[in-house]
Amino acid sequence: MSSRSAEQMPVKINVKTDIRKLGSKETFELTAFGRYYKKDSARFLQYDEVMEEGTVKTIIKMSDADGLILRSGAVKMRLPFRMNKKLRGSYETPYGVFEMGTVTKRMVHQYDDESGEGSIDILYDLKMQGSQAGTYHLAITFEEENNEHS
Repeated sequence: MSSRSAEQMPVKINVKTDIRKLGSKETFELTAFGRYYKKDSARFLQYDEVMEEGTVKTIIKMSDADGLILRSGAVKMRLPFRMNKKLRGSYETPYGVFEMGTVTKRMVHQYDDESGEGSIDILYDLKMQGSQAGTYHLAITFEEENNEHS
């Protein structure tokens, strides 16, 4: 294994979220700059997103069996994933903490050392406070950033 995989690698990230709910579909897309790194048997993708409410730091952790999205800052959220399992997460707002639930239908993570490109693909059903919030498809692609952006 190359030594470079242990260090934090600067990456350009594209996050595409499709939400299907009651026959309708919404798509959100985001481009961000962040870091990709490996720690123990898990891989991490980390980036900041600037929103009206402030900056949100997002960490996506992927291991063989599990996934986890952690957001902190202006938005606090914890969303866990495990294939075909019902898991509990949380979403903290100024008005209180909402309980979230995920059932993961697909979870694929790839990274190519040679090209410095990778992807994370998660398909899950989301419940918010016990009610169906829709089926979410998170398609993330990222690539090593060779030249620093100004």
